[in-house]
Amino acid sequence: MSDTHGAGAPEEDAYEVTDPPVAGLLLAAGGGRRLGGRPKALLEHRGRPLVEHAAHALRTGGCAPVHVVLGASAPEVRERAVLPGAVLVDNPGWADGMGSSLRAGLASLAGTNARAVLVMLVDQPGIGAAAVARVVAAYRGPGSLVSAVYGGRRGHPVLFGADRWARIAADATGDRGARAYLRAHEQDIVPVECGDVALPYDIDTEEDLSHLEQTPPPGAAPPGE
Repeated sequence: MSDTHGAGAPEEDAYEVTDPPVAGLLLAAGGGRRLGGRPKALLEHRGRPLVEHAAHALRTGGCAPVHVVLGASAPEVRERAVLPGAVLVDNPGWADGMGSSLRAGLASLAGTNARAVLVMLVDQPGIGAAAVARVVAAYRGPGSLVSAVYGGRRGHPVLFGADRWARIAADATGDRGARAYLRAHEQDIVPVECGDVALPYDIDTEEDLSHLEQTPPPGAAPPGE
């Protein structure tokens, strides 16, 4: 099940959208088991939910359309988050792990004209539009396979050309996501260094919550606006 949430206008700081388009896919279904059952999508950063920050990074980094996979507390995310123009995709099997969300997201893009998808995780607020734009810029065709790297170490976001989606979906089980596919196709990956524009930390545990900023910087607009 999917629907479009809001209808946002282009933003002044947006990077140029690619043609043919690279879609954005935000995996935001996790229940935050190690965070006491608090869904990661709704953790607050700079005054707004993490899901808004990540969707904003995809939009302004040049991705269109942007699909957001929801799972834990999906009704509350729909009610609280401002996600202009995003297509919200429900994953009833979110508790089975990230692989199920990746499959749901890729399936939701099957009817679009996207020739590639850039995948981002909701719990990495240190990764913004600049890193998204760099990885998008490395798109070369439907067979593309591109990954951000940080000091030479592979991380997110990752771009998959459409010719690879079926195989990635078949390999995406449990919490592995696309890891098995990426390991098997290591020689095909185009690395894009993003360590100078992004920080690839995750919000997984109570200790990681220290990365979240509870007040927005002076003059900052909420990412949903």
